[in-house]
Amino acid sequence: MSNPDLKITEIFYSLQGEANTIGLPTVFVRLTGCPLRCGYCDSEYAFYGGERMSIEAILDKVAAYQPRYVCVTGGEPLAQRECLNLLVALCDAGYHVSLETSGAMPIEQVDSRVSRVMDLKTPGSGEVGRNLWDNLQHLKQHDQIKFVICDRADYEWARFEMDKHQLASKVNDILFSPSFSQLKPLDLAEWILADNLPVRFQLQLHKLLWNDVPGH
Repeated sequence: MSNPDLKITEIFYSLQGEANTIGLPTVFVRLTGCPLRCGYCDSEYAFYGGERMSIEAILDKVAAYQPRYVCVTGGEPLAQRECLNLLVALCDAGYHVSLETSGAMPIEQVDSRVSRVMDLKTPGSGEVGRNLWDNLQHLKQHDQIKFVICDRADYEWARFEMDKHQLASKVNDILFSPSFSQLKPLDLAEWILADNLPVRFQLQLHKLLWNDVPGH
C-alpha cells in the first residue's frame, strides 16, 4: 500500500527564475530525492533528508501564500509516485501548475493541465543516457523542453536532436540555458542568433538576483 505522504525539502515563495513564466511570483514545492547526478546540478541539497508531508498539509502551506502559480520541482519530483496526486490536487485548487522534470521518468500520467518543463539531458550533463525518449510522444503544446548547454558540443547535440525529433512542432517553448559558470551566456546567445534557432534563450533569474541561495 502506497504512503500518501511525500518527502518535501522546502516550500517557498519567490519569482520564477526560468521557463515561460519567468519573473512571475510563484510558490515552489521542492520534493526530495533524485536518481540522476547531473554535473551541473544546483539542488544537491534536495537529494536527501526532507520532511514527510501529506498532500493536505502541502496544499495548506501553498494556500497561505495566495499564489497564482505553483511549480513542483526537485530533485526529481516524479521519483515519488504520490507526486501525480499532488499535481492533480494543485490543479483542482485552481493554480497554474508547472512541473520541472529531468526527462528520465515517464510523464504520460501527469495531469494534462500541468505545464511539464522537461529536460533533455545533454552529453555535458553526464546523464545523457538517462533520457527517456518515449516521453516526446506524450508532450503537448503547452509543455516545454529544456536543454542546459555546457559547451559548443552540447549546443550542436541539441540542434541535432531538435531537428531529428521536430521538437519545435511539439511544444511552444524550447528553452536553451547556459550551464551556470560553465558557458558564457553571451556565447550561447550569439550561437542561437547565428543559427536563427526557434528557441527561447534563458538565464536563471534567481541566480542573478539572489546569488543562488537555496529557498529563493
